[in-house]
Formats: sequence, structure tokens, C-alpha cells
Amino acid sequence: MVCGGFTCSKNSLCALNILYVMVSLLMIGIAAWGKWFGLVSSFQVVGGVIGVGVFLFIVALVGLIGAMKHHQVLLFFYMIILFMVFVVQFSVSCACLAINKDQQAQLLEVGWNNSQITQRDVEKTLNCCGFSSVDYNGTCYAPCFTNHLCATCAAKIQEHADDVLHFVGGIGLFFSFTEILGVWLTYRYRNQKDPRANPSAFL
Repeated sequence: MVCGGFTCSKNSLCALNILYVMVSLLMIGIAAWGKWFGLVSSFQVVGGVIGVGVFLFIVALVGLIGAMKHHQVLLFFYMIILFMVFVVQFSVSCACLAINKDQQAQLLEVGWNNSQITQRDVEKTLNCCGFSSVDYNGTCYAPCFTNHLCATCAAKIQEHADDVLHFVGGIGLFFSFTEILGVWLTYRYRNQKDPRANPSAFL
């Protein structure tokens, strides 16, 4: 059957949602692994990643069940939710790719000041102290602090910020286009007749 047919639309939608299920399980697994091995101690970060993974898993499960059963209601809600996710993800991805150095510094400083746990994780991981200045009379968790030879964390983060933002933005754009593909496939699939059903019934 040609790719415009019922079976191809169904199989394509199922395959796309299986991909989303795998990505969601990967996100949950990586977050749990990072927390278990002490790579990330912030419950907010781990909880946020796991929450996004669970949300994606539920949406993909709804889409998968709707595609397999050709269920009109499930497919409708799946299409609406997926489109909203596309709008948010596309906007965030474009922002990641368009942000300049000054905006990066402002966002990093806000994030730094909001969480003591994040500060500790960054200092231990990047071997740096303080955000924009090093206070050797204060407290720092970096190994370099005992030798008084620490660089500021802002400088170290900025070395990788551009690459990370461009990577995140690129991945986000890629998945946003798979989401709009999913919306289009769902819309087309909802309006197709199941050849195994009664030919006079529009399912």
C-alpha cells in the first residue's frame, strides 16, 4: 500500500510514538542514574527531568493506543497536546539559538543565585569557586579551593555555554519538527477509513 494509505499512516504514527516512548524512558533513566551516582544532587533538576520524561511517556502512550485502535477522541487530544508541545519547544529552541553573551550571563547568574545545591554541584564538577569572583574566606566545594588557585565559575561555564545552548537548541528543533509531523499524521489518520471496517462507516 502506498504511503498515503491507512496502514502506512497507522504504522508511521505508531513508530513515531514508540520513538517518543524510548526517549522518555531514556530521560527518566539518565536522571535517575545521575541522582543515584551523585552526579546531580539537586532534587529540582532531577525531578524536572523525570517529570518531563513521564509527561512525554503518557502523551506517547495516548498516541500509540489511539493509533492502534483508530480511536477518534484519543487521537484528537493527542493532536492538540502535541501541537502545544511543538509551539513551546520550537520557541524555546529558537531562544537557545538566538541568545547572546550578555543574556547568557544574566540567566546563568539568576540560576546560580537561586540554588545553593546547584552552586555546590557546579563547583565540584568544574573545579571552580564563586560566580564572578572567588572569596577564599568563604566556603567552596571545589578541590582547587585548598590551594587558593580557583577560577570563577562564570568563566568556566561561559566556555561551554555556547556549545550547550546550540546543541540543546538543535536537538529541540529536530524534535519539534517530528512533533509537527506527528500532528499532521494524526490529522490525516483521523480522517481516513479503516479498510477492515464497514466501507460505509466513517471511523
